[in-house]
Amino acid sequence: MLANKAQNFNKRHYIDWWLVSFILILIGYGLFVLYSAGGWGLVKKQMIRLALGFVVMLMLAQLKPEKLAGITPWLYVITIILLVSVYFFGYESKGAKRWLQLGIRFQPSELAKLTIPLILAWYFRFRVLPPDFKSIISCLVLLLIPVVLIQNQPDLGTSILVAVSGLFVLFLAGISWKYIFGGIISVAALAPIAWSFILKDYQKRRVLTFLNPESDTLGSSWNIIQSKIAIGSGGLIGKGWQNGTQTQLDFLPEHSTDFILSVLSEEFGLVGVMILLAIYLAIIFRGLLIAFRAKDTFNRLFAGALSLTFFLYLFINAGMISGLLPVVGVPLPLVSYGGTSIITLMASFGMIMSVHNHRKLLKS
Repeated sequence: MLANKAQNFNKRHYIDWWLVSFILILIGYGLFVLYSAGGWGLVKKQMIRLALGFVVMLMLAQLKPEKLAGITPWLYVITIILLVSVYFFGYESKGAKRWLQLGIRFQPSELAKLTIPLILAWYFRFRVLPPDFKSIISCLVLLLIPVVLIQNQPDLGTSILVAVSGLFVLFLAGISWKYIFGGIISVAALAPIAWSFILKDYQKRRVLTFLNPESDTLGSSWNIIQSKIAIGSGGLIGKGWQNGTQTQLDFLPEHSTDFILSVLSEEFGLVGVMILLAIYLAIIFRGLLIAFRAKDTFNRLFAGALSLTFFLYLFINAGMISGLLPVVGVPLPLVSYGGTSIITLMASFGMIMSVHNHRKLLKS
């Protein structure tokens, strides 16, 4: 009786309990670490944002993928309009103009993390795969417009995430390896041009700091040096909850946002990090499994791209705090203290859930 009621509830509300369970475990672990990093005040604000994110996730899970495909071109156009509006009406903070104030302050670039995989998946919806050269060029044009707008805000981290999320769609669509290698060679050839004319001064300093962390130990290298100290001092099992000296004595900047994984490493050690990675991998595997079982090209491409983008968040943040990648301001997903990024991530999970549960209903 109870099993039948649960099954009927799932069919009415389109909930994938495997995915929801993994997300809840990650959120619980994240709040536990955030309390140590920033106190109860940040935890309360984070819980409010997470609750709002859950509402958005459950609402999008009810939306049939066919309807989502129908509104995708409009979502892309709205995203471009909002990104352009930032240049004229944007709110500026710390030298960057990334936000719009429409009742609440939000980043239109976060919306691009969803609309770019959607629009490219929509483009391939009724086309023959793998894509030909003409289709690849058309997709790159759709991709580069928002990427350039975001980079000029400037926001290197988000522009990278948006660009790679679109490239994930091309990869999943079966793009030829000759185009992949050609793209890598082209990017390498254009790197000097990007360095001279595209990257801002502070972005160049981040790259130089990455190449030589000891070049400015009390300035631009401070964050990454303190992060490495925190990671190394954690050892195998860590110093214990709220016993991390780098955090509690304020040596580690941004310890509740971009560098919260350093806090976890110091307090819970390698064991705590491995547990966190296992939770992340469970979420990513579930998302990719849903994409693999999707019933059509559109669902398969955007669900797969969103799942891989979630992995990209983790990969960049982990590489950043350990000194393996330059610092680009990418938060640890659903663990770092944040606002718009949480809503974006939860919205992506709602879309993935919709693909899985509506597929099940159509089969039955």
